[in-house]
Amino acid sequence: MDLVKYWFMHLTFGKIREMASRGKTETSKLKQNLEEQLDRLMQQLQDLEACRDDLDEDEYEETKKETLEQLSEFSDSLKKIMSGNMTLVDELNAMQLAIQAAISQAFKTPEVIRMFAKKQPGQLQMRLAEMDRDLMVGKLGQNLYIQQKLEILTALRKLGEKLTPDDEIFLSTNAGAALSQFQKVSEDLGSGDKVFALASFTVEKTK
Repeated sequence: MDLVKYWFMHLTFGKIREMASRGKTETSKLKQNLEEQLDRLMQQLQDLEACRDDLDEDEYEETKKETLEQLSEFSDSLKKIMSGNMTLVDELNAMQLAIQAAISQAFKTPEVIRMFAKKQPGQLQMRLAEMDRDLMVGKLGQNLYIQQKLEILTALRKLGEKLTPDDEIFLSTNAGAALSQFQKVSEDLGSGDKVFALASFTVEKTK
């Protein structure tokens, strides 16, 4: 990992932890800082995928591994911030779940992870509608469509949105092992215990 980036991450996490200790008045600002940090990490993943053809396989895998390690560090800091503070658990549980979905690679689409973390069901629905159109006109391949639709439907379910019967069938029929395990462990978005249990599961999966 780049040394400057490493120290920037540690300074950022230190600032975030300090804000978390100040009480309810800082919650909104804390959440904004966390979202900005997550945005940077998701942009790294997005940029990596965009230039994948310009990298050899070893370079791609090493860079992706470094980014996932940064996400793991972010997740550890987030768990410490949330520990014992149910207000923060309620505010940040979607972010924690989204990060764990990314680390375990149950989710692979940075923009979907970002919208999940920020609790944006409307934007997720809009992206799904755009994907349906793109599939119909041949702008989106079937495999990529299935992968991203699975991620979006899972995120919508975790955010408390009711899925159609057809969407439920699509989800149960097409979900792979990583996504199925993610859904199983994270059944209740509102439970801090489930969030931390999922984090433990992810640590084991990535060893």
